[in-house]
Amino acid sequence: MSLIDVEGLQEIAENEFGDIVTNVDTDLNRLRVYLRDASFLDVWYSIENEGRYSYHWERRHIDGTLYRHNNAPHKKWSHVVTFPKHFHAGSEEQVESSGLNSEPTEAMREMLSFARRTIL
Repeated sequence: MSLIDVEGLQEIAENEFGDIVTNVDTDLNRLRVYLRDASFLDVWYSIENEGRYSYHWERRHIDGTLYRHNNAPHKKWSHVVTFPKHFHAGSEEQVESSGLNSEPTEAMREMLSFARRTIL
């Protein structure tokens, strides 16, 4: 079992995205990144299933949307070209291919860049 470097991901959020990040809470295998528009990004890496992850940007309380890249192998999304990787593009039911980088630090940068483009 290898653990994700949550401290490294926290540093990226705070140092490279300080214009949109207001706070970061961390745990052993997860982060919650609070953003300036009152939304948040939850980043989770499984301890039991190495390589399993989720980057979930929660905005339902703001505009009814959510955005999530994850690789949970739900049969419902087996038609997606990048399965098991998939992207919830605005809602739980609107799913498309995920091009999120497999490397956690780059995935964090990609997700926060997406958030920055939306917020600013």
